[in-house]
Formats: sequence, C-alpha cells, structure tokens
Amino acid sequence: MNINFTLISQAMAFAIFIWFTVKFVWPPLMRAIENRQKTIAEGLAAGERGKRELELASHHSADAVREAKQRATDIIAQAERRAAEIIEEAKVAAKDEGGRILVGAKAEVEQEVFRAREALRQQVADLALAGAAKILRREVDAKAHADLLASIKSEF
Repeated sequence: MNINFTLISQAMAFAIFIWFTVKFVWPPLMRAIENRQKTIAEGLAAGERGKRELELASHHSADAVREAKQRATDIIAQAERRAAEIIEEAKVAAKDEGGRILVGAKAEVEQEVFRAREALRQQVADLALAGAAKILRREVDAKAHADLLASIKSEF
C-alpha cells in the first residue's frame, strides 16, 4: 500500500463527496433554511402587525368607551331636564286643579250661605207669624193673614 495513493484516493473521494453535497444536498438544505427564515420573518412581521392592531384597537375601544360615557352623561342630563319639566308641569296642573277646587268650594260655601239665609228668613217669618198670632189672638181673616205674610216675606 502506497500512502500517496491512499491519500489521493481519499482526497478524490472527499472531493466527490463535497461535489455531491454541493450539487444535491446543499440546495434543498438552503431552500429549507430560507423558507424557515422567511416563515420566521413573516411571523415576526405578523406579530408586529398584531401588536400595532392591538394598540389601534385599544385606542378605538378607549375612544368608544369615552364616547359611550359622554352619551350616557348626555342621556342622564336630558332625563334630568325632562324630569324637571314633568315636575313643573305637575306643579302647574296641581295649582290649576287646586284653583278649580277652591272655586268650587267657594261656590258651594256661597250656596250654603244662601240656603242658610233662606232657612233663617223662613224661621224669622215663622217666628214673626207666631208672635203676631199671639199678639193678635183675635180672629183675622185668612186672606188678610196670607197677604200680611206675603208682604213680610217680600221685605226680607
């Protein structure tokens, strides 16, 4: 065995192995590595986009919450104004109703006073007749008596 021949044959085998590896093994490995790098880069880009979208969504949600709070405040203020209007309308209606009740009560009192006066007049007339009958105690014509009562009633 010759050491030079062994060394040269091993060098040639190694060269063939390198050529085979560069020609057939290396390109699929490089494509796999490039695909993996591209996938990782896309994943990182998607993560950044997701982060930006999350921040944007966070800002949008904060704006929506602020807007909802403002709308709620406006609705509450409007409801309070409407409640105050309803209370004022109820006060005015109650005041009007109280006025109507007062007018009715005054009219009823006036009617009662009129009835009392009429009853009093009737009682006075009856007392006057009873007194006149006691004073006169004599015979009086019924027609003259009726005329006398009518004249007394018309005076009151």
